[in-house]
Amino acid sequence: MSDPTNGSAGLPELRTIADYQFGAGAGAALFPPDESLTIKRTTSGRPQQILAERGRIVSFGTDGRFTLGLEGGRRLDAALDHPAYRVVVDDESEPFVRDEKNVFAKFVLEAGAEIRPGDEVLIVHERGELLAVGTAQLAAGAIADFDTGMAVNVREGAPADG
Repeated sequence: MSDPTNGSAGLPELRTIADYQFGAGAGAALFPPDESLTIKRTTSGRPQQILAERGRIVSFGTDGRFTLGLEGGRRLDAALDHPAYRVVVDDESEPFVRDEKNVFAKFVLEAGAEIRPGDEVLIVHERGELLAVGTAQLAAGAIADFDTGMAVNVREGAPADG
């Protein structure tokens, strides 16, 4: 694990931030203590990206919040109770979401009640499969109520084969 002890955030601190952002248990799910992870840092030593063998888990923004990579989405999808931090879509939206097209409110079947604009979310198919990760543009109530408008800005889509 690339984690020089230079006084900047290490995995225990990053786990705490994840628990705060996504709820209890998210830190251990994203950054398991028994897994060797790589922390890419800025020249000042601030964590910038946390990577696993399967890909980018998260990037750590200058605002102190994580942006999810697809691998981070997979980990949270397995750890968080449904529908927490999830936006659920159906067959009609699936190919577009996988192709990293944004999700519009009228196509959302369900959204986790805690979702606020700017939150990192998982876009899942109604059958439960993770399709993509992105940033909510509307609160959960607005997503449910609106027939127009972008619900989620999709960042990274999951290929159909895995």
